[in-house]
Amino acid sequence: MHDLNFIRENSNLFDDLLKSRFLDPQSKKILDLDSKKRDLLTKSQEMRSERKNLSSSFSKLAENEKLKIQQKVQQIKSDIDTLEKQLTIIDIQLKDILSSIPNLPHADVPIGKDEEFNKIVKTVGEIPKFDFTPKPHYELGENLEMLDFEQASKVSGTRFVYLKNQLARLERAIANFMLDKHTTEFGYTEIIPPNMVRDAAAYGTGQLPKFSEDLFKTNTDHWLIPTAEVPLTNLVLDTILQEDQLPQRLTAWTPCYRSEAGAAGRDTRGMIRQHQFSKVELVSITKEEDSEKELERMLNCATSILDDLKVSYQIMLLSSGDMGFSAEKTYDIEVWLPGENKYREISSCSNCRSFQARRMNARYKTNEQNKFVHTLNGSGLAVGRTLIAVLENYQNKDGSITIPDVLIPYMGNIEKISKV
Repeated sequence: MHDLNFIRENSNLFDDLLKSRFLDPQSKKILDLDSKKRDLLTKSQEMRSERKNLSSSFSKLAENEKLKIQQKVQQIKSDIDTLEKQLTIIDIQLKDILSSIPNLPHADVPIGKDEEFNKIVKTVGEIPKFDFTPKPHYELGENLEMLDFEQASKVSGTRFVYLKNQLARLERAIANFMLDKHTTEFGYTEIIPPNMVRDAAAYGTGQLPKFSEDLFKTNTDHWLIPTAEVPLTNLVLDTILQEDQLPQRLTAWTPCYRSEAGAAGRDTRGMIRQHQFSKVELVSITKEEDSEKELERMLNCATSILDDLKVSYQIMLLSSGDMGFSAEKTYDIEVWLPGENKYREISSCSNCRSFQARRMNARYKTNEQNKFVHTLNGSGLAVGRTLIAVLENYQNKDGSITIPDVLIPYMGNIEKISKV
């Protein structure tokens, strides 16, 4: 959500920043409605004052004057009711417009319509060399008889999979390793959040109203979470925190559910794009002056997982047209997948500044005033895609998978996964 005061004072800048998001100017429409609202509020206040004055003088009037005053008071009340209805309509219109406009990009963000304009920040690690042609993860898993897409399709349809035996254990090992590192080394608090949320929570983080088609909805009017960002960030929904309660750093391993409405024909093989997948999420709630440094910290927490797994990755600064709706600035982490011979996204880390907090009405107290918190989120990491990265980077010629050193304790000290 955007600050009306900012738009009033910086209408040209607001429109210029929207243009960098490849959107039409919106300030005139917003400020016209805002002006009408303020005019109506002034009229309403004047009418209420007049009605109060008339009512206070009523007992002093002669009987023949009281009827006229009663009629006038009733007319004013009717006029106020009409104004209130008009104000309600304008409030709805303003909220609809402001709710549909994405966050404004940070000055560092490269301007561009899509991923072609993303900027490589750095590349880490060496691309592995094999003395055989590396296979994609789905072939490796099916050959091990530990990934079953066919049966999952019969049971649930496309974009689902059964993980079996040691690959099921490997996914759990990856998640446990991530959680242990983020909690013990980086000070995140582990949370087990609800996997279903109400409209207000999905609205607060920016999934509603614009992206409802990307979500799954239950027959109880709950939304299945597309990421743990939603319930974690909403821990501060409608709250006022003390300044010394910040920062709050939260992490959770949850299933995530996405309809992939815009992904028809994309990544139809394997586990890259599923309706259900698991992710270890990182969320930070900070003071406004701390959020930019917190984004760099969160990015380092996420990349440390790949450093420990010893796989190559690159960090991308997303362009203005490729960023998510709520983000002011986003880094993508892309891991090298030998089976695809390219880098693929495994995490996005975003600073949303006060954008989500305004929607959630989440503030903190300072000596001078109450301010909106700043919110950040990132994958630390997508567990299924990390499993893919391990399978493809640690594959052997015979189809077995060597276990990365840091995961061996989580795998009961086995060092390799082979066909049973």
